[in-house]
Amino acid sequence: MRGIYLVTDRSLCRGRPLAQIIRQALEGGVDYVQLREKEISSRDFIDETREIKKILEPYHIPLIINDRVDVALVCGAAGVHLGQSDMSYSAARKKLGEKAIIGLSVETWQEVEEAEKLNISYIAASPVFVTPTKTDTKEPWGLEGLKKIKQFSRHPIVAIGGINETNISDVIGAGADCIAVVSAICAADNPEIAVRSLKNLMDMAIEANK
Repeated sequence: MRGIYLVTDRSLCRGRPLAQIIRQALEGGVDYVQLREKEISSRDFIDETREIKKILEPYHIPLIINDRVDVALVCGAAGVHLGQSDMSYSAARKKLGEKAIIGLSVETWQEVEEAEKLNISYIAASPVFVTPTKTDTKEPWGLEGLKKIKQFSRHPIVAIGGINETNISDVIGAGADCIAVVSAICAADNPEIAVRSLKNLMDMAIEANK
């Protein structure tokens, strides 16, 4: 895992269609898209997933579904992102197969240690900083916490939570392999330009930390 990982939140899109935000993010060069829906019916979620999957296919960008293994399975998504209270990794892997992307959020050190035993695709350090888009999580990891995870874990690290242009370089320097972004893209005046800027800053930080 490496690059900019868009996690969608329709409430931050300022009334614009989610598909429009995603199309613009794709033009900016986003590397992964996670579809996160908490408040729509399963039928609507499936319809939306199929629509977004078609948008992503020409760009060869994987579609990852938040929480809902059933939706990912029905729609042929590339994988799922699991929280600690969602379906277990082993059950999800059994349903989706060995090629599926399966990510797992880690909010405590115990969860980092437990994740080390699993053949997950990545761990998501959540949240790195305080953020209004993640209100049900534990204390933020901060940059020192991120460094500690990097030194310990064998998995790629996706950093999420309060990351934007002002701190992305520090987050990369602390060991993040991939940056997950919600509001900095969904709420941006121009999501395409926002992604391009984030990718440029990320590339510079990677080069500086070689």
